[in-house]
Amino acid sequence: MILAFVSGATTMGFFVAALFFLRFWRNTEEELFLLFALAFGLLGFGHILLSIGGVPAEERSWLYLIRLVAYLLILFAIVRKNLSAR
Repeated sequence: MILAFVSGATTMGFFVAALFFLRFWRNTEEELFLLFALAFGLLGFGHILLSIGGVPAEERSWLYLIRLVAYLLILFAIVRKNLSAR
């Protein structure tokens, strides 16, 4: 029961962060914010799949690829922003 609550709160946090970054992107049209919004949306989506997917622990490894893609997207956005500032 507690685990489901914490999992839901974490998922909601990812989507709230994605919405904040979408708002920042809409105001500034900065690509960094759009990529961050996509990354946090992916993290939330992956968390939903982990929570309600009912996938046994040994077979969850493909679900972590979603996290990897999200983290790589964040790194790509940061590197791209720093390189474009030069």
